[in-house]
Amino acid sequence: MPVARLVRDSSVLIVVDMQQRLLPAMHNAQAVTDQVGKLINGANALQVPVIVTEQHRKGLGLTVPELAESLKSAAGTYEKLAFSAFIEPVRRQIVELGARSVVVSGIEAHVCVLQTCLDLVDSGLTVAVATDGIGARRLSDQASAVQRMVQAGVVPITVESILLEWVGEAGGPSFKSILPIIR
Repeated sequence: MPVARLVRDSSVLIVVDMQQRLLPAMHNAQAVTDQVGKLINGANALQVPVIVTEQHRKGLGLTVPELAESLKSAAGTYEKLAFSAFIEPVRRQIVELGARSVVVSGIEAHVCVLQTCLDLVDSGLTVAVATDGIGARRLSDQASAVQRMVQAGVVPITVESILLEWVGEAGGPSFKSILPIIR
């Protein structure tokens, strides 16, 4: 049975397709980028592995520079043509890392993020979507995607909630390391 709580020692973060020629078309693109950046920085501070995907690099470019620096220590960066980021090398890496839960962020909510979440749920993992760390061109597409994810068993949760759930308690070095990120 999937775990209800996100535990950092058995979690992985997937950042889906935050790319140069795709992101500008998203509704509220800067806010999404900021939240994904917080999530990446928090994962890095807490030593949660980060996996990055890029959809058709030739057409959509690389991950946006605002996030690229924080992603230098990513566990893996993979190009894909499938909409789902749960491609074979990502699946293998999740298994190798021993992850039981996966947090998903990125774009577009109703295409690549949705299909990634559905595939992860089908594989038996606990899946959480960072509701303030996903985006779409139209808000109606994003709302519909989140609703479908929840119906499929994905946990909707905000970036701040994810980070604090990974930390578990106030005080101590873990809490202090993410405090500047969430303030």
